[in-house]
Amino acid sequence: MSAPRTVLVTGASGLLGSAVAALLAGRGHVVRTFQRRPSPAPGTTHVPGSLTDPQAVARAVQGSDAVVHLAAKVSFTGDWNDFAATNIHGTAGLLKAARAAGVRDFVQVSSPSVAHFGSAIAGAPAGRADPARARGHYARSKAAAELLALAEDGPGFRVAAVRPHIVWGPGDTQLVERVLSRARAGRLPLLDRGAALIDTTYLDNAAEAVVRTLERMEHTRGQAVVVTNGEPRPVGELLAGICTAAGVRPPAWSVPGWLARGAGTAIEHAWTAAGRRGWVHDEPPMTRFLAEQLSTAHWFDQRRTRELLDWTPALGIDDGLRRLAEHYQGAR
Repeated sequence: MSAPRTVLVTGASGLLGSAVAALLAGRGHVVRTFQRRPSPAPGTTHVPGSLTDPQAVARAVQGSDAVVHLAAKVSFTGDWNDFAATNIHGTAGLLKAARAAGVRDFVQVSSPSVAHFGSAIAGAPAGRADPARARGHYARSKAAAELLALAEDGPGFRVAAVRPHIVWGPGDTQLVERVLSRARAGRLPLLDRGAALIDTTYLDNAAEAVVRTLERMEHTRGQAVVVTNGEPRPVGELLAGICTAAGVRPPAWSVPGWLARGAGTAIEHAWTAAGRRGWVHDEPPMTRFLAEQLSTAHWFDQRRTRELLDWTPALGIDDGLRRLAEHYQGAR
């Protein structure tokens, strides 16, 4: 365990951000969180503000030894300028303010989507982020932000990027609740019978890996690492496990992946146009990116990650599903 430090965690009102902030506080660090609404993480101090407000950012970083940056605009659709304002320009402003405030270490929490270009990934290491080839506004903006962050690594200011892959667990609204909502409504098909192998990361493991990236900065600086449970499973099996844990009937019908990808493209364009007119405010039922994620293998070689972090996941996928079932049983 590293010596106590003052750490600023951005985006700590979200699932992973709050878990990271709580873990750091539990290890004796002074943790300040920066986002619009307070973080549920115990033992932390809330600094209200937005990444798009330079004065608020400057206030937030003052007195910090390290920054763990999770705040981002996350969506399957939306206007590019909104993604760029938060994910690119917001990150650039945070980096500038952190340097000016004398911050020593900066962890950029990124996404494997920054190096996923639509084709299958089977046992690959972390590739280089490429905004020109990444799929969708979120991935392209996160790719640009990761490159900006890693370019700042140097003497006196150490920067590393960590890419947790498909984080899930109790309280997850991004994946688990969407899966369950669509399954209950009979709107969750399997693509290509759910055969694609994918890696995921249980919440506790993802939080530990982010903290280890900070604690092992002498080894991780200047690099990007992908973090997963290292247990690739067919996507249909994972979806069935999530549904069963919550007492929901798993999806049983399948559509061809090529059809879903084409439909996703059309739906995404229509949803974006409707959103501009104020007709819709939620996520579309399918997008090209989502169809690719559900029908294309994406799992990663974890040997380098575990070597750099000196870490292995404490909880397996089955352990996570048991915890998820306990969560839903307690909620009934």
